[in-house]
Amino acid sequence: MPLTETSGRPAVIELRQYTLRPGRRDELIELFDREFVETQEETGMWVLGQFRDLDDPDRFVWLRGFRDMAARQHALTAFYGGPVWAKHGPQANATMLDSDDVLLLRPLSDETGFTISPSERRPAAGAPEPEGFVAATVWSFPPGQHDGIELIRDELLPVLRKTGPAPLAALTTETAPNTFPGLPVRTGENVAVVVTSYPDESTYRQHLAALQADPLARDEILPSIEREQSTPARTLRLAPTARSRHHRGIGV
Repeated sequence: MPLTETSGRPAVIELRQYTLRPGRRDELIELFDREFVETQEETGMWVLGQFRDLDDPDRFVWLRGFRDMAARQHALTAFYGGPVWAKHGPQANATMLDSDDVLLLRPLSDETGFTISPSERRPAAGAPEPEGFVAATVWSFPPGQHDGIELIRDELLPVLRKTGPAPLAALTTETAPNTFPGLPVRTGENVAVVVTSYPDESTYRQHLAALQADPLARDEILPSIEREQSTPARTLRLAPTARSRHHRGIGV
């Protein structure tokens, strides 16, 4: 079922980070925004956002969503077995050194997933680059340990909403087996991911400072999360591409 103009709340989300050949990122973004947005959504998935990683000029980050794991298998089979990928896939692959850094995720709760609004219209191909900044923070915890995930869901998210823009989504690892092995995902992960959109990076830094100044967050919540982590949290600093719907119809 095409999802280009339908509303919904994806239950399965991929956070995909591609390492590209030096100097090839703009080539991939132009191709992606021209050929791979509507054509993926026509197979039954949502392209949620496409971004330049501001800390790595050769990294492309994007998000896509699915109604459920069965819809994911159907949509990926249709797209990667279809004519658009057959025609343009080789050019896309030629820009990439690695495309296997993929987190398979689901909403932390019924209220924390991406929300798609059919009233929002994506800019046409060739639109100017938008302003805006997206932060995606990834916390990693030992496999099978849920205390850190629960701290983020129950304690950190309310403070984030109080001190700045509400996150677009708060996600955690989807543990269902990958039913499309042609596209690997990272296994053995136990993560929480919070994605938030800002007008600019200075607004993000103001939000971060307000969070760190909040007594409950500073003295209790953040230290408790840190004690549960298996590795330090990492924040992806992201700039949306011209056709990204990072703040158009998601999280609203």
